[in-house]
Amino acid sequence: MRIDTTKCIGCGKCVQYCMLKCIKKSGTGKTCVIDEEECVDCGVCKRAQVCPADAIFMPDECFEYPRAIRMQFSDPGVQHPNLKAWGRGTEEAKTNDVTGKFSRGEYGLLLEFGRPCTGTRLTEVEKVTVAMSALKIPIIKDNPLYGLLKEDGSGRFKEEFVHEKVLSAILELNMKEDELETIMKTLMPILDTVDTVVSVGLVTRFAEDGSLPVADKLNNMGFTVRPNAKINVGLGRPLMD
Repeated sequence: MRIDTTKCIGCGKCVQYCMLKCIKKSGTGKTCVIDEEECVDCGVCKRAQVCPADAIFMPDECFEYPRAIRMQFSDPGVQHPNLKAWGRGTEEAKTNDVTGKFSRGEYGLLLEFGRPCTGTRLTEVEKVTVAMSALKIPIIKDNPLYGLLKEDGSGRFKEEFVHEKVLSAILELNMKEDELETIMKTLMPILDTVDTVVSVGLVTRFAEDGSLPVADKLNNMGFTVRPNAKINVGLGRPLMD
């Protein structure tokens, strides 16, 4: 995003609408400016329609790669071009009971970087993708981050994308049940080095008797578990079994 300083009257009404605090008064105090290096192009300041001078706009270069991935991962009103999904480009666990992305005998590991209102550079996500690739834990191919990775299996992002900043990014991984302890022991120390907030989610199915065995496994490893079910209303065709 950018502010046209020839229009801006320096009222500052837009400042509070930036979640990442990228909008500030200029040195003279007569106009406001956006730190475009830190801006994730979420578009909130523009959509809020608080600028009396209509000085906030999206410059053309924001629609060009690699910069364009910022709005694709930050603005829920922007469609991801490859996956045809909106917002951050992933349905994650919300439709698992219909899509069958994560089946019995395996877990889905969901790592959300940068939310709420913190943002992340892909350099921080890469710390995890490299480690997981070393363990041969696959990143799900219909995850929007997958297409930004190098094709050499290293888990590293392509150079043109790695320093881009987004509002949030969800990394989806698929593991077997017996890999859980090894992965968690590898993952948690890495997350201590990540320079943003990370939410860790684990996708699983209830057992036939209605129990949730993975909760006991995680508790035994010293993790606090907060079960959270996301279940569809049954209008889709189940693919889980």
